[in-house]
Amino acid sequence: MTLIETRALTKRYGGGVTALSELTLAVEPGIIGLVGANGAGKSTFIKIMLGLLPPSDGELRVLGLDPTTHAEQVRSRVGYMPEHDCLPGEVSAAEFVTHLARMSGLPATAARERASEALRHVGLYEERYRQIGGYSTGMKQRVKLAQALAHDPDLLLLDEPTNGLDPAGRDAMLELVHRIGTEFGISIVVCSHLLGEVERICNSIIAIDGGRLLRSATVEDMTTSRDVLMVEVSEGVDQLTARLAELGISASRDGAALNVPLDSEDMYDRILVAVAELDLPLHRLDQRRHRVAELFQTHSVTAPALSAQEAGRGAAD
Repeated sequence: MTLIETRALTKRYGGGVTALSELTLAVEPGIIGLVGANGAGKSTFIKIMLGLLPPSDGELRVLGLDPTTHAEQVRSRVGYMPEHDCLPGEVSAAEFVTHLARMSGLPATAARERASEALRHVGLYEERYRQIGGYSTGMKQRVKLAQALAHDPDLLLLDEPTNGLDPAGRDAMLELVHRIGTEFGISIVVCSHLLGEVERICNSIIAIDGGRLLRSATVEDMTTSRDVLMVEVSEGVDQLTARLAELGISASRDGAALNVPLDSEDMYDRILVAVAELDLPLHRLDQRRHRVAELFQTHSVTAPALSAQEAGRGAAD
């Protein structure tokens, strides 16, 4: 079954604002990245998928259901992790997740069991009886993820799941999301403005800008190999650059690595000989692939979505 399918989906607000414009796509199960700059229409799309907003025009099916007419059925099969902090500080995580599990239709005993299981999956089992108000930002993000998992959904919609986290927290959250998608067999839509993050964990990507579809494809299709070799040594980069130049091989610096045009069949061997002659520790020598961010440099999704620091981090991932 197609996970999400839209045909000319459009959402207009008052004042002539169009959040989504004739969005047409078909999404297969897996871990999907929904990317775009802030204001691109990502959150509006999620709210329409949940049946919280009606579309102005067009059609949408989520798990084969129309959220406009079958909102309760859709929400019974979909878990939602909102972007903003919306947690009550005076109750424990166990109480909160149990309450939302019951609101999803689970009996009291089953809701408590599912809440404990969900909190264990996100790494909060030992802390489940503490009040949420005393949690760190990372722990609160995990509570939001746990409540989205509690009713055993077929699809998770995660809106900026790494929002407010430090680099270590981001890595831990991405690893957790990837594990849920691969080990539990739950399809996940990760809504993010950080292209490097979704490239790391997603099977496919939907890029939108100004409410319009820029591209929808698998990560593999978006990151095809280039006729460029990436050479990475842990030290002696300048020495290697100079040696390659002596051999008539042009190399451009790319952070800690070198990019070398793959313009002859023996280029691998020539580089290996140069590295061996200089007795340098070689960490990487392979064909460079496009990064997802590079594929959208001509579109506005990249410029406002990524700061220079974020773009660098995403490129390194």
